[in-house]
Amino acid sequence: MLRTINDFLDRWREESYSTVKVFQHLTDESLSQAIPKGRTLGRLANHLIESLSELPEKLGLPIKEQHANYKDVESMIAAYENASEELGTAVVNNWTDEMLDQERNMYGETWKNGFSLWVLITHQAHHRAQMTVLMREAGLKVPGVYGPSREEWEALHMQPME
Repeated sequence: MLRTINDFLDRWREESYSTVKVFQHLTDESLSQAIPKGRTLGRLANHLIESLSELPEKLGLPIKEQHANYKDVESMIAAYENASEELGTAVVNNWTDEMLDQERNMYGETWKNGFSLWVLITHQAHHRAQMTVLMREAGLKVPGVYGPSREEWEALHMQPME
């Protein structure tokens, strides 16, 4: 639960780090990996970058919504890191803890600001999970996010959890 701006910043730093970690395991060649009728790895990465401006702008933070169409991993990482930092700075500089309880219309529903930030965090986790499936299909190593990945267990000479 996000009760304070510092709660958000603590969670955001962890989740942002995890997203960058996943991006760092991509290759430029893997960005076209997709499932039928699904987004590519590249589109998912760009979508995560876009979400760092789209939702905050709807929250009234001074961040202009941007559409991302980066074609290489290095550019994606740089754009994500910049947008992530801008988001944290915007929240710190424009909101107080009390403002987390303020409500606004978000996507046709009434959400508290703190809940909206939580949705942004879980949105990242949701799409990172999709990305890891595509990464396995592309033959890439998958980094552990909330614990060791299969590859990390094996590197420790341990049996991966079933």
